[in-house]
Amino acid sequence: MSVSRKVAVVTGAGQGIGLAIAIRLAKDGFAVGCLDYSAETATAAADAIAAGGGEAIGVQVDVSEREQVFRAVDEVVARFGRLDVIVNNAGLGPVTPIEDITPEIYRRVFDVNVGGVYWGIQAALKHFKARTPASKGQVVGKIINASSQAGQVGNPSLAVYGATKFAIRGVTQTAARDLAPLGVTSNAYCPGIVRTPMMEGIAQKVADANGQSLEWGLQQWAKNVALGRISEPEDVAACVSYLAGPDSDYMTGQALIIDGGMVFN
Repeated sequence: MSVSRKVAVVTGAGQGIGLAIAIRLAKDGFAVGCLDYSAETATAAADAIAAGGGEAIGVQVDVSEREQVFRAVDEVVARFGRLDVIVNNAGLGPVTPIEDITPEIYRRVFDVNVGGVYWGIQAALKHFKARTPASKGQVVGKIINASSQAGQVGNPSLAVYGATKFAIRGVTQTAARDLAPLGVTSNAYCPGIVRTPMMEGIAQKVADANGQSLEWGLQQWAKNVALGRISEPEDVAACVSYLAGPDSDYMTGQALIIDGGMVFN
């Protein structure tokens, strides 16, 4: 590998949005650390990138465990020699009507969705701080966090998930303030309704209850999208590609909404 090739870490890279992000960043020229809760899917993601001519390594990690996150990021850096971007994408999205929330659900979702962002930032900073900006304003590292359309407005039955995604926007903004002197930017992306295995499962239940097809079920959510369709993981990956690339070097503290027109700011 060329020493000039940049390196990105993507958590939750085993499927859905995370897999699309890992593949897109590899196409953009990054070597990619594919981190996932499942060792099997992490390795499969890395193999998919390698099959396309890219460079990647799969690493198993539970992002709610700080020490595991540090070890996983260190393993990627040991393999590729540097770190330029971390995408804190891993997350849980249970449906939680207010009266159904339990302490266990609350703790687990916050530990993964918010804790995973904290630990990913800390693990990346260890390596970002090893490089001093050559000039004021030069970017030496990028933090990219997964928020959501549900982190912009409250969504029915998503009190826990939505709260974590609002929190991630706050973490992102504070990190932008705190880390700018180090040459590190911090931004977030906010997907809307994305065609992932989890979303297809929800849509299939609605479709089955009405004697309809999966596509009919998905279209029920698309009715609330200005562009008339739910997004594909690749749509979100394109937004992350921009945040990871040089064209966004003068952007920090922002949460870009990529939802096809559900929330307007």
